[in-house]
Amino acid sequence: MPQSSHHTFRIAGLLGAALGLLLAVAPMSANGQSAPNRDDWLLNAPDDTARFRLLQNQARGFSAAMIEVGQRYQAMYDAVGDGNFALAAYQWDKIRDAIQAGYARRPGRQPNADARLLGPLFEPVRDAFRSADPARAWASFVEVRAACMACHVAERIPFMNDQPLFRQTATPRN
Repeated sequence: MPQSSHHTFRIAGLLGAALGLLLAVAPMSANGQSAPNRDDWLLNAPDDTARFRLLQNQARGFSAAMIEVGQRYQAMYDAVGDGNFALAAYQWDKIRDAIQAGYARRPGRQPNADARLLGPLFEPVRDAFRSADPARAWASFVEVRAACMACHVAERIPFMNDQPLFRQTATPRN
């Protein structure tokens, strides 16, 4: 085989290998479009309505917000016990945000949350934490605990009150 034919054969082989690699990396569907990435769960939805449904399911309802509230409630309790009143106030602000995000998804939960927690208690509790007065902070925490439990009863989920989180936070920590 002459030298130039050998080079042509070699270049054609390399081009064929590159094309094969390109096709393996960017697979095409029957209509010539790139095949969808199966990890693009949202983009692969057929239309915006289906995408919004997927997003709504991912955001979940009020229960997802309550997981965050419970974690922040525990952190707030610990912060008051540690005398870290700035952290307690921060957690209280974030509890409000989580509750509001929860009732944005489940508006039926808003009346009880506002009536028991965010309306009458929010500012006084924040003020008590900001005062850095341990007695005031603990008294406010006790009010928050009672309001949480009253809200669960009002929402007809009183079984939420029978859990370690509320037993462990029943008395102030020194």
